[in-house]
Amino acid sequence: MDVARALTFAADHRRGVLVTLKADGRPQLSNIFYVPGEHGTVRISVTDDRAKTRNLRRDPRASLHVTRDDFFAYVVLEGSVELSPVTTDPGDATADELVALYRDGQGEHPDWDEYRRAMVADHRLVATLRVTAAYAMLPD
Repeated sequence: MDVARALTFAADHRRGVLVTLKADGRPQLSNIFYVPGEHGTVRISVTDDRAKTRNLRRDPRASLHVTRDDFFAYVVLEGSVELSPVTTDPGDATADELVALYRDGQGEHPDWDEYRRAMVADHRLVATLRVTAAYAMLPD
């Protein structure tokens, strides 16, 4: 499957299932919201204490399954994930990246100062999937 075509399909959606690998090798599936990034990437806001984050620290390989609303077309994006540092201050670079991610996915927030504080309290970071392969069932 052409990765560019798969990324175009994924850009038209914002929900998917992220697959990471548990320590025993079995898949861990997580429903997520994502935002298409630049240069063949997908960005996800994650919390530091979740299983998917622990899995990605141990093994950065991941897949993202994205389906059309009617369930009869899908793509799977495969690649490796890079994790940003956990945000520890409302003014740090990770907080800035989380603001950009929110803007790209949701638009403007009514209170950016409150949002930044919440990102610190939630121990949030950004997971960036660098897509290297894809497969799909898409109509021609």
